[in-house]
Amino acid sequence: MQKARIKLASIDINKINDVCSYINDITEKTGVVMKGPIPLPTKKLKITTRKSPDGEGSATWERYEMRVHKRLIDLGLDERALRLVMRVPIPEGLNIEIEMID
Repeated sequence: MQKARIKLASIDINKINDVCSYINDITEKTGVVMKGPIPLPTKKLKITTRKSPDGEGSATWERYEMRVHKRLIDLGLDERALRLVMRVPIPEGLNIEIEMID
């Protein structure tokens, strides 16, 4: 049976959870089998910079971190459900990939 695999990635976890709830509502209405959302490991991007711009003074540092959250959803292949999923409102800053797998 063919499936549609949806990958979601964003730095804001609330955006991902909103889109996952929309997709979950669609699968409940259409009766399609859904597996997920499966949380994938969060990627942490860290940058450490020196506070003092000229190098004078004490050695103090600022640490910045950006987290990229990811989710994976597998849907049973149904034309009506996929059309509804394509119409889900996608907020700015959320990356979404849909691919067909066997």
